[in-house]
Amino acid sequence: MSTYALDAELRAAAAALPRIDRTDVARARRITASPSPPAPPDDVTVSDHTVRAADGHDVRLRMYRPDRATGDGAVYHVHGGGFVLGGLGSDHLRTVEIARETGAAVVSVGYRLAPEWPFPAPVDDVYTGLTGLPDLDIDPARVVLHGVSAGGGLAAAAALMARDRGTPPVRGLVLVSPMLDDRLATASSLRFTDTPALTRRDLQICWSAYLGALAPGSAEVPAYAAPARALDLRGLPRTYVAAAELDPLRDEAVAFAQSLLGAGVPVELHLFPGTYHGSVLVRGAAVSERQTAEEGVVLRTMLGPEGDR
Repeated sequence: MSTYALDAELRAAAAALPRIDRTDVARARRITASPSPPAPPDDVTVSDHTVRAADGHDVRLRMYRPDRATGDGAVYHVHGGGFVLGGLGSDHLRTVEIARETGAAVVSVGYRLAPEWPFPAPVDDVYTGLTGLPDLDIDPARVVLHGVSAGGGLAAAAALMARDRGTPPVRGLVLVSPMLDDRLATASSLRFTDTPALTRRDLQICWSAYLGALAPGSAEVPAYAAPARALDLRGLPRTYVAAAELDPLRDEAVAFAQSLLGAGVPVELHLFPGTYHGSVLVRGAAVSERQTAEEGVVLRTMLGPEGDR
C-alpha cells in the first residue's frame, strides 16, 4: 500500500484490514458475512416485514423502532457492499444507534445483490421498499433516505425515482461515501489504486457486476444505475454528503454535491481529513466519532421541524 496521510488514530486499523478479492464473490461474502446478530436491544423493537415488488419478488425490510419513538417519520437505510456484498443485518449496530439518536424508526432494506441480480433489480428493490413504508405506519412525507457506499448510490437513485414517478418525495437524503459514477474518471478514482478498504480495481469489479450487460462507462448506462449521470437534479430533497479524503469515491461525492447546488437543492458537504472508505466504523478515533455525531445531528434536523424548510 502506498504511503497516504492517514489520520494518526486510523493507521493501525487501516494496516489490519484484509484485502478482499471481489472477483470471487462467494468467498468475499463468506469473509464479510455478519456474525449472528446480537440479542435485541431492550429499548428498540426489531421486526421483519416484506413488500411485494412488481416482478413478484418479496423485498425484505427490517424495522428498528425505539421505545421513545416520536412521530411517524423514519430513516430508510440502504447498506453498502459494492452492490455485491452485505445484507439486511449488515449494519445492525449502526441502525440501532440511529434509532436511539433520532428517536425515529429506522427501516433497513435487504435488496438483491449482483452479479446474480444486476441492475435494475437492486435499485428496484430499494424503491419498492420505500413505497411500502406507509404499510408500516410511517408517514411517506417524513422519510429520510440514508445510504452508505453503494447504498448511497442506490439511495440517490431511489430519490430520483420518487421524484420522477410522482410518489411522495423523501424529506432528506444522507449519503455517506456514496458510489455514484461508473465512469471512474475522477482524479481520486484514478489516483487511489491501493487505498485501504477500497481501490480502483474493486470499483471496476463491482460496477461490472452491477451493470450486467451494460458496459461501465458506456453511453447506455442510465442515471438510475449511476446517479452522477443525472442531467437534472432539480426537485431532489435537501442532502448531506460525507466524503473521505483518501477514498476513490471522494471526488464523485464532491461533484454530486456541487451538481445538487447548481440545481438549487440545499446541500451540506463535509470532507473528513485523513479518512479512508469506511473508516467511520473505527470507533474511538476522534475523526470517526465526529463524523458519527454529525450524522446524527443531520438526521435529527431533517426529521424535525427544521426539515420542513
